[in-house]
Amino acid sequence: MKPPPLSLYIHIPWCIKKCPYCDFNSHTTTQIPEQEYIAALLRDLEQETLNLEHKQLASIFFGGGTPSLFSAKGIKKIIEHAAGLLDFDDKMEITLEANPGTFEQDKFNDYVLAGVNRLSIGIQSFNDAHLAKLGRIHDGEQAQNAIKTAQNSGFASINIDLMFGLPGQSPEQAKRDLAMAIETGVPHISRYQLTIEQNTAYYSSAPANLPDDDTLFDMYCQGKALLAKAGFVNYEVSAFAKPGHESRHNLNYWQFGDYIGIGAGAHGKSTNTCNNTITRYRKTRTPNSYMSAFASPANHDHSLCQQGRFNQPIAKNELAFEFMMNALRLHQACRFSLFEQRTGLPRQELSETLATLQADGFITQGKNAFSTTHKGQLFLNDLIARFL
Repeated sequence: MKPPPLSLYIHIPWCIKKCPYCDFNSHTTTQIPEQEYIAALLRDLEQETLNLEHKQLASIFFGGGTPSLFSAKGIKKIIEHAAGLLDFDDKMEITLEANPGTFEQDKFNDYVLAGVNRLSIGIQSFNDAHLAKLGRIHDGEQAQNAIKTAQNSGFASINIDLMFGLPGQSPEQAKRDLAMAIETGVPHISRYQLTIEQNTAYYSSAPANLPDDDTLFDMYCQGKALLAKAGFVNYEVSAFAKPGHESRHNLNYWQFGDYIGIGAGAHGKSTNTCNNTITRYRKTRTPNSYMSAFASPANHDHSLCQQGRFNQPIAKNELAFEFMMNALRLHQACRFSLFEQRTGLPRQELSETLATLQADGFITQGKNAFSTTHKGQLFLNDLIARFL
């Protein structure tokens, strides 16, 4: 086993308003303790980099919450601190998630100057009625303006998030949303079906008039065809990109790479090649407990900081499942050598299950690689469960 590529995820946990479908670790507030939180982030990152086997960083992703609520000066400070601790790749990708509100748009130019080169904008829909049902605080016009502002600000790449299967949405309306997204000229579109998750307002009180399964399937197929016609490659379940604009950060997740996770509730994964072990970890969830655990060095030592980090080693008999849970999301062929490099296991660990899946028409495999079929992509959760 050799060290895999390394990414950095930074969680900014605050939002102006919690959307009813959102199950991410986000907290509503009008008073964000930006300076105190950044101090904790920097301390957290310092601790994470102490024992790294390699320090070549391929990507940074600011997720949330709403990271664009932070100032460009604050984002720059975090990036510069990371650059002092880690070696940035020549093709470094630095993504920041943003909402389309005017407040965020005003800072887009400054984010570019701070070092952010990829923006991911949470559009979700261009339809005002659907946006209202989703609890979004922007309208369709602000969504269009945010994309234009981002394009004029000089970002090297832009992604927009779009949802389908919304309450009361027809296939024609879903198609119109997607057509409008394509017309903007952005090179990356993440298109998700609305799902009702636990611990959300929608789970407690489900919205009326959700599309049925047949309608959802029509929306899914219609969207894939429309994006393919426009030159987008469906390289992952929900990710569509023009060639050269795939998300390096997310690809590292899906190819079972390592990533540092800092911030309240952030998750990380680390590989120890000396003893061939892989560990997942998470940080304490609430912002206040996180800032307390990762306070300034003058008040806390290394052992106390670790109180905010919870480790979970991956057992050897779970590694194949963990790898496949990520790799099978990609539509490109997966090399057996990648499985061996990232898990330390021989390819024979997969042989029996892959043979069964191939017989069922879910995958194809050759001498060096395997990939999901169209049928397999439609029943992805069933495929992954076979490796449990």
